[in-house]
Amino acid sequence: HISDMISRRPSAGWLEVHAENYMGDSAAVDALENLRETYPLSVHGVGLSLGSASGLDRDHLDRLRSVCIRFQPALVSEHLAWSVADGAYLNDLLPLRYDEDALDIVAVNVGQLQDRLQRRVFIENLSAYIAFANSTMTEAQFLAELVKRTG
Repeated sequence: HISDMISRRPSAGWLEVHAENYMGDSAAVDALENLRETYPLSVHGVGLSLGSASGLDRDHLDRLRSVCIRFQPALVSEHLAWSVADGAYLNDLLPLRYDEDALDIVAVNVGQLQDRLQRRVFIENLSAYIAFANSTMTEAQFLAELVKRTG
């Protein structure tokens, strides 16, 4: 829809884009540069894997930081999910168990993310159609505690 947005400039309060689509050099990057002159941007990440026990991928985090520096978005968000296991990227947003161990992991990863970007980051929960039998807290309790720990 980018070419239509550039040519028509329809009324919109802001635009949300996936960070990963703008981590390289392409015509899309130039087009977004053009659009940000008209619209505030929200950059939403889908591949950082905040729930991964192995920690954040530093290269991916640095690419996300570069996107934020270049486009100066009003908001930055990332999914509360994991998608990396044993160095393999699974190309999906997988849900977390809601317990202290997962909370500790996510809080550390969100802290590193916010420190690297030097800004608060909104964390988007996933739609959950089933619950893990061994979760020890509700989603609301998990998110409330994450907010306490990370701001």
